[in-house]
Amino acid sequence: MTRLVVIVGPTASGKTRLAVDLARRTGGEVVSADSQQVYAGMDIGTGKATADERAAVPHHLIDIVAPDDTMTAARFITLADAAIADIAARGRPVIVCGGTGLYIRALLLGLFEGPPADAALRAELDAAADAHGTAHLHARLAAIDPAMARKIDPHDQKRLVRALEVHQLTGVPMSEHQARHDHRTAAARYPHVLVGLSPERATLHARIEARVDAMIAAGLVDEVAGLRARGFAPPMRSQGAIGYAEVHDHLAGVHSLATMIELIKRNSRRYARRQISWHRPDPLVRWHSEASDVDLGSLERYLGS
Repeated sequence: MTRLVVIVGPTASGKTRLAVDLARRTGGEVVSADSQQVYAGMDIGTGKATADERAAVPHHLIDIVAPDDTMTAARFITLADAAIADIAARGRPVIVCGGTGLYIRALLLGLFEGPPADAALRAELDAAADAHGTAHLHARLAAIDPAMARKIDPHDQKRLVRALEVHQLTGVPMSEHQARHDHRTAAARYPHVLVGLSPERATLHARIEARVDAMIAAGLVDEVAGLRARGFAPPMRSQGAIGYAEVHDHLAGVHSLATMIELIKRNSRRYARRQISWHRPDPLVRWHSEASDVDLGSLERYLGS
């Protein structure tokens, strides 16, 4: 089976640069495991690899769907499996890199067999979100499954609805279902090494703030305005992403520019905490404070053996 090096960690931790450095060293290619980078036209706010990085190293599962398309973990598995098979067939090493913990878990372990969707229950939960906001669903989830609530963005209505649905239909929190389906109990779909980047808190926060400032300077507001002009706007799931939701609110007159920027920074810091908490319990992740601490030689040997 194809061996994978999988790079995980919070936003602004240096995952992309590490993946590109390793791919250049090994002649490998990168498979993105990011639920927002799949969307074409959402470039600045999603932190995609730069044009130079993508020219130097082939990247897969970036810019593959329109912002109004539906992307799920199950669909991601199908697309990622195809990309990995293609890369391996050409004799290239595979590096998986991304910040969406659910996608990483799904690729490596598959999806746990949850109950089938209940249309009536979903309609009820969606109506509650429409009436009271997704924060209402997030609060409900936090009351019954705080572990899962810490992992799900408060704006991610689809995942909030699913987590509440699983609990109501099974009587068991979704986090408990997933805990039974982890590296200690489930057979891995691919042999792999997990490399985690987790800078010190102050360092990470400074990088997040600098990244947000750079995104604003690069034209994030204009990018979102262009998406709105093409009909891509909330409550569309893709437009609830951090950076996009706040700019949509600003353009709708809800927030000033200064408030918008501070909200993006705050929400990005909170998201980074959720990303870390997703992977932290996994004993197989090899954690490093900085990408420069990672032994690229050992990873190269692993991919080449």
